[in-house]
Amino acid sequence: MHPVVQRDVLSPNVSRLVIEASRIAQVRQPGQFVIVRLGEGAERVPLTIADADPERGTITLTIQAVGKTSCDLCMLQVGDAIQDVAGPLGEPTELIESGHAVCVGGGVGTAVVHPMAQGLAGRGVQVTSIIGGRAREWIIFEDELRRYGDVRVCTDDGSYGRHGFVTDELRDMLEAGGVDHVYAVGPVPMMSAVAKVTAEYDVPTTVSLNAIMVDGTGMCGGCRVNVGGKTVYACVDGPEFDAHQVDFRQLADRLAMYRELEQQAFKGNRCLIEGLAVAAGGDTPR
Repeated sequence: MHPVVQRDVLSPNVSRLVIEASRIAQVRQPGQFVIVRLGEGAERVPLTIADADPERGTITLTIQAVGKTSCDLCMLQVGDAIQDVAGPLGEPTELIESGHAVCVGGGVGTAVVHPMAQGLAGRGVQVTSIIGGRAREWIIFEDELRRYGDVRVCTDDGSYGRHGFVTDELRDMLEAGGVDHVYAVGPVPMMSAVAKVTAEYDVPTTVSLNAIMVDGTGMCGGCRVNVGGKTVYACVDGPEFDAHQVDFRQLADRLAMYRELEQQAFKGNRCLIEGLAVAAGGDTPR
């Protein structure tokens, strides 16, 4: 069991849980994730490790309440526990060694770019973070990211920071020059838009893909994505890939496969489809 030792509400539908997982905290690297299972018979959900404290023996998970399982996780309180936490899984982020990196986070994806910014700053790389949300109350991890460099905030409604999308701010930075690499995490449409913008300026770009996963070891094939015309597995080959090679349309289609089943789960109906659909559900929080 992995007790919850801290819980924070970051935005109207995003919670941060700090849980005990000492062995994972000792070895995790930026970009890696865990797969959690709340209890017996529960869905397995992949979550990026947003932070870790080896001395305390804890890892930080940031969860967006989207489907039934993520809502159940967000309802946990200090003293509650998650039964299973497997990890760290996936390949660590390939961080540049020098220069200027821009970390772009949209919504809960901002929690995923946090360990990237942390790792980059630790190498002496100049870090600028561009983060966005629908409105001020949806902006997360701003203070944490300011520890590692400049932070630029964008909101859809203009209630905080720049009125507009993260891609608007990113384009201005690329136009000014001096950006060596872009790391982007967020909704599929946002990552796709970032890839299109950076391709215009020939700036290498890395994205973290939130594909549906079951086991996290490459056995089920549920997280397969098309990168550079080849089928790869987000759990073992990623979750991060060259943004300019990702088939974002296919990724979006696959993420929508279990939407109706997720709606049934909210109504209390149990999915009767055997195999992958039962395990994968359709809930893919970060």
